[in-house]
Amino acid sequence: MSSDEFHPELAEYVPNDRPLRGPRYGRTLRIVVIVAVLALIVPGAAGTILTQARTAEFTCASIVERAAGEYTGVVKFELGSEGPGWYCYAEGFDGRQGLYAALGLIPYARTR
Repeated sequence: MSSDEFHPELAEYVPNDRPLRGPRYGRTLRIVVIVAVLALIVPGAAGTILTQARTAEFTCASIVERAAGEYTGVVKFELGSEGPGWYCYAEGFDGRQGLYAALGLIPYARTR
């Protein structure tokens, strides 16, 4: 018998059917992993959404002010006719709103 086939540390090993760790450890580990993944994803998603909202507000305010000075720009995220995205509405002093521009899902700071 070669030395590769005989392992003295396993000579008296008797396998059993019980798991290496208990169910409480598995549940705890699962919760820790879920919290860690959420801690990685949520701040990035929140930052992206806030940046999109600020960009949409800036773009809407600038294009409405340039085209129709007496109106103010109001931004909403909707599932509109051009698909989901940010929509710019021009709001008059009387509170009526009219769709002015569709800014898209990821708005960019255009001023025309």
